[in-house]
Amino acid sequence: MMKKKLGLFLVLVALVLSGALALSSETSSGITADEALSKLLDGNRHFIANQLTIKDSSGPSTRQALATGQKPYAIILSCSDSRVPPEIIFDRGLGEIFVVRVAGNIPDPIILGSIEYAVEHLGCPLIMVLGHKRCGAVAAAVDAKGEQHGNLGAIIKTIEPAVRQARKEAKGSDKSDLVEAAIDNNIRLVGKSLLKQSSVIRHFVDSGKVRIVNAKYDLDDGTVNLLDR
Repeated sequence: MMKKKLGLFLVLVALVLSGALALSSETSSGITADEALSKLLDGNRHFIANQLTIKDSSGPSTRQALATGQKPYAIILSCSDSRVPPEIIFDRGLGEIFVVRVAGNIPDPIILGSIEYAVEHLGCPLIMVLGHKRCGAVAAAVDAKGEQHGNLGAIIKTIEPAVRQARKEAKGSDKSDLVEAAIDNNIRLVGKSLLKQSSVIRHFVDSGKVRIVNAKYDLDDGTVNLLDR
């Protein structure tokens, strides 16, 4: 009797594993991280040149094809700023990018869980941390004096390490330069924190299945520039 139960258990485990593997294969985008990054940067060039093609990839036929599943090839953790919509600045249509937006492009457990889902279950090979010039959340952290209360205080507290680092590196600089230095630091620190705070993301990066890149959007000319390339 015990042998029969053990045999049944092993069969069930095999079925679950085979189903998980099939799901992983089915949801994979089928392109590499480098290819995904090239598609994003190509789309950004379309946006800069005012030659958007997003309408062509967001029509009824695309919507219907995606109704039962998605295979995005890039995850973008970006700021909530209304001037920085990833789908538009990268000229990407329905089903192409998995976007997570929050003021200051900073992670918390819910943000991390969203990214983990896209990495583990949707097969996204690329994670981009996208900050932008003159970020209001970072400027607020630069201006902050004393303890900050409430939920906004939680955002500022998370950005404070980037501000402290900028103050050391940008001594004598004016406020605008200090803010930009803090923005750059915040983008880089967030990229590192994804690995520190998520064993799932770290596993996929260490195994070479996922790449993390840091980038900054220029509000003036629309360019997305990679940091530390």
